[in-house]
Amino acid sequence: MRPTPLKPAPGQESVWDYPRPPRVERVDARVTIELGGAVIVDTGDVVRVLETSHPPVYYVPVAAFAPGVVVPASGSSFCEFKGSASYFDLAAGGTVAARAAWGYPNSTPGFESLVGRIAVYARPMDRCTVGGEVVVPQPGGFYGGWITSSVVGPFKGDPGTMGW
Repeated sequence: MRPTPLKPAPGQESVWDYPRPPRVERVDARVTIELGGAVIVDTGDVVRVLETSHPPVYYVPVAAFAPGVVVPASGSSFCEFKGSASYFDLAAGGTVAARAAWGYPNSTPGFESLVGRIAVYARPMDRCTVGGEVVVPQPGGFYGGWITSSVVGPFKGDPGTMGW
């Protein structure tokens, strides 16, 4: 059962207005990611994926990560839209976040702009920002969206939302 979307205020977006299948778009904002007390990403080269009921997922170039931070991890998953995902551990400042990032090295048509980029789960990081605003991780352990004050839900990921 679809929930009642929150009404966005001026300058906000409702995740219920995002498309399915998802859309990829360039973002005019700086993204930073911190782990183990170190800044591991600081880049303005950002794209986001928008999908109905999900906060945006931000993808940054693998080359934007500090040297040695991104380590290939075991396992994979499959997205009906983007294709097969590979996973990565992130390591910095003596901290290792297992399978904390993923990417689509051979994405499906329409998602080619994701090749060479990875997304990061915000929850295991010290801090993630978009345009200087600290993000809140999407609820649940499976999804990797980043919630900012510019998006309203409700968001998929909480208990009882799998059927959305």
